[in-house]
Amino acid sequence: MAIYLRKSIRVGPLRFNLSKSGVGVSAGIKGFRVGTGPRGNYVHMGQGGIYYRATIPSSSPASSTPASPRAPSSTTADPIIPAGTHAPLEEVVSADPTEVTDSSSKELLDEINKKNSRPAYWKFCAGVVGAALLLALTNEAWSWLLLPAVLIGLPLIYAVWTLDRLKKSTVLFYELDETLEPRYASMLEGLKKMADCSAAWYINAQGKVHDSKYHAGAGSLVTRKDCRISIAEPAYVKTNVAVYCIAMGKQKLYFFPDRLFIYTPLGVGALTYESLSISVKSTRFIEDGSPPRDAQVVDRTWRYVNKKGGPDKRFKDNRELPVCLYDEVLLSSITGLKAILNLSRNNTALDFESSVRSLESALPNEQTSERRTA
Repeated sequence: MAIYLRKSIRVGPLRFNLSKSGVGVSAGIKGFRVGTGPRGNYVHMGQGGIYYRATIPSSSPASSTPASPRAPSSTTADPIIPAGTHAPLEEVVSADPTEVTDSSSKELLDEINKKNSRPAYWKFCAGVVGAALLLALTNEAWSWLLLPAVLIGLPLIYAVWTLDRLKKSTVLFYELDETLEPRYASMLEGLKKMADCSAAWYINAQGKVHDSKYHAGAGSLVTRKDCRISIAEPAYVKTNVAVYCIAMGKQKLYFFPDRLFIYTPLGVGALTYESLSISVKSTRFIEDGSPPRDAQVVDRTWRYVNKKGGPDKRFKDNRELPVCLYDEVLLSSITGLKAILNLSRNNTALDFESSVRSLESALPNEQTSERRTA
């Protein structure tokens, strides 16, 4: 699939263009100071190395084997199941993203984290103008506020909103050579295959089962939530390449050409693909309802089983349940990342794993960054 989405990037009234000399910035509003906007980050990736070059606004200072089946997740307690039939579920969480980060990406991440933490001042302006409009419409003594609120307040909200976007945005231009471009395209294709699955989940807690007869004969119990895999840019990051995102609740993983960005409410972290460990295997999962349309059903079991594995006739509502063979993808790092995904179509994530390893093997070392003043 094509990796480049656009040749220029627009952030409010500013347009960033990539040329042989680097990143150029032009303003669409006469008299608008380019120094008001974000800097452009140019990343060249080739056999000679990875070069980071920043165009800084002039007003800124320089700076495999199937595992034992697992029971279906449930958010409500089953009154039939007594306490103590399984171990407490342990949350599957990553470390603070600022601790997960590689030191080589610290400068760029400092910029992104600083901008993400910047307040959105337009919301305060909108609140003040909204209060003035409400007062003018509900209190005749303050009706004189209506015209100023509309003629001055609304344009002010738009102006502050535009300025907020400029101050919070980070621009990333990528240029890949002929060796790296097809490898990155291959990784995007692998992620697309994962996105095309009928269902995807992330595991947010898991634990061992002590008494399997109450859990359809499963060896472990998990809770899972829907996971979204799609092409998406991080908030306030503008780039010229296609980027896939794996959204798992409050944690989002963005796959860029040079590294993986990790977004959580605590901040933004990043990992090189060399630091990212990927494990793909098949896992048997006992579904409590109808399986996804592309799932491979490999067996059947019962909601409550006896010692021989058959239906326990002591329970009236003892339904037969399908056992599906899913892909399980573990993304981890020694610095604290941990994410477990399940994909409804088996043998889907193997291409993703191999393409990441292929891209990683071809990525050159990072070189000393350069800075240029716009």
